[in-house]
This record gives sequence, C-alpha cells and structure tokens, in this order.
Amino acid sequence: MDEHKENIHTKDVNGKMSNTKEDEKTEPCSRICPEGESAPQVSPSQSSSDFSHPVYKEISLANGHINRMTKDELRIKLEALQLDTRGVKDVMKKRLKSHYKKQKLMQSSTESSPTDTYYDYICVVDFEATCEEDNPSDFHHEIIEFPMVLINTHTLEIVDSFQEYVKPELNLQLSDFCVKLTGITQKMVEEADVFPAVLQRVVDWLQERELGTKYKYAILTDGAWDMSKFLNIQCRLSKIRYPQFAKKWINIRKSYGNFYKVPRTQTKLSTMLEKLGLKYEGRPHSGLDDSKNIARIALRMLQDGCELRVNERIHAGQLLSVPSSAPVEGAPAPHSPRSRD
Repeated sequence: MDEHKENIHTKDVNGKMSNTKEDEKTEPCSRICPEGESAPQVSPSQSSSDFSHPVYKEISLANGHINRMTKDELRIKLEALQLDTRGVKDVMKKRLKSHYKKQKLMQSSTESSPTDTYYDYICVVDFEATCEEDNPSDFHHEIIEFPMVLINTHTLEIVDSFQEYVKPELNLQLSDFCVKLTGITQKMVEEADVFPAVLQRVVDWLQERELGTKYKYAILTDGAWDMSKFLNIQCRLSKIRYPQFAKKWINIRKSYGNFYKVPRTQTKLSTMLEKLGLKYEGRPHSGLDDSKNIARIALRMLQDGCELRVNERIHAGQLLSVPSSAPVEGAPAPHSPRSRD
C-alpha cells in the first residue's frame, strides 16, 4: 500500500490509537555516513584492528577516487567492468565501490566476499488491507491480500510467489476508496477464505519449500507497517497468536537508506525504483505486484553488494530495531496458526 500506509490509524497491543508515521514509531536507525566518507563499513564479525591490513588503505583510496568521478565517468567505468549502469550518481558510486571492495578483499583473502548472503532465501511480503479515504480513529484494518515473493539469494532471481485474497470479518463491505486503490473487488474477498485459513496455506507453502529447516530465510517488507501493524492487528482480530516466523524482518527502507546513504524521505517504493533506474511493473497497490517490485529492489541491492539482514522485530506488540551487532539468525520454521489462550 506504500504511501497510504504512512498515515493509517492503528492500535497498539494495548488498544491505544495512533496515526504516527513509521519514522516516529521505530528506534533511530544506525548513523548514515556523510557522502564524502570513504572508509569501508565494519561488519558485525570485524573488530577495528582488522582494518590495520593494507587492503583497507587501498579500498579507502579507491573510494576517494570514485567520489571524485563524474556521472559519465562512473557510467563508462561500470560499463567497462560489465556492471549495471542504471541509477542515479550516488547509486552508481556505491555499486563501483562495492565491486572494488569485493575484488580487493577476495584478492587478500581477508574475509569472504561482501556479497555472501546471510540467508538462502528472502521472502518479500506486502499486504493490502481494508481502508477508508479518511480512516476514522477507531477503524480496524483487516488484511485482504496476502502475497509472498521468494528470492533466491544465490542465483539472484525471483523463484516463486504466493498470493491469496482474504475475507474480512469486521468490515465486510469494502469502501469505494479501497476498491479503487487496491483493485480488489467485493467479489474477490467474498469468495476468499478468512485470515486463519489463508495463513495456514502460507505456512504450508513455506514448509513445502523447506524454509527454516533445510534453508535459512528471512522476511522482507517495505517499511514496518506490514508486520508491526497489519499482521499484529489481524492476529488479534482473528484471535490467533502472532506467527513466530514473522517476528523479525528486513525493513528494506532502512537497508536502502543506510546502504546508499540517503535520507529516509528518499526511500518510498517509487523513489527507490527511480533512483535505481528501474520502472514499476504492474499495478500500484496490488499486493503481489508491489511485492515483486520490492523484490527487484532487493535483488539490485544484493547485486550492488548490500548485505541484507534483519533490522526490525516485534516484541509484546511493540516495534523495535535490531542492531547490526546482533547475531544473524534466520526466521524459524513456520508452524500452524495457534489460538490465543
């Protein structure tokens, strides 16, 4: 739902009403370095003493040179290296820096390639929910579309997807605004199952792909709303426990802002696509199409050398940040929905 999600009215776990934007709800993300900084970032497994190795001086010098290049020079260099030349200047600079860092570290065998991933698969989720043009303070948002798009982080491809509509149980009649925004019709939701049944099929789908058992995976969302608000509210409305596999996730807006060193105001879905030189494919505010486009951004970030990892979680109904120093863990194996005691 993208921009529409930013000003929705929701309730926290204690029932308190809020229409606060995501940036005000989350803990501050890690410091964003100024544009001119050329020193490589420290990964969780590295200590400051690691950077005494001469390779880091070479990387720093290369980064300084890249910072002084014009957009045309960057494009020519990327083309010569057979790298993607799309995107704004800052994106191209980051892509070239990541390439040289990877190359130098591989040559020195100081550490494994920065493009090694923490997860075998990343599962992109972008719910659509009931809404009004001016949501009343007591309006309950119910999930009406549950999409998932599966990324293989080794082949850097979208390999599978899941999508089902969901029948609301409180506000049975979709508003005209909701239908126009999402493209989801009254007939679609009336013919759909209620949320617990759809969630069970999501669990089955994840289990069939051996996620959380044979393969390590993580959930990825466009912002914090999908898990901390929509799913949290929906589970309470459906009287089921919040699923363990969705308690931690990658907020791609935070990852994008930190990696490309841009402010949070430049991390909306449409802006991220534009800055990466990509165009939206499909229908905006279709949950499945939004998920596919978010996946394309994630793939481009992985190609550019970003280490996507969990950076947010929910605990006791509250949204919290996951520090970069925290141990990296995949999402647990999914289990069938359980009723609240």
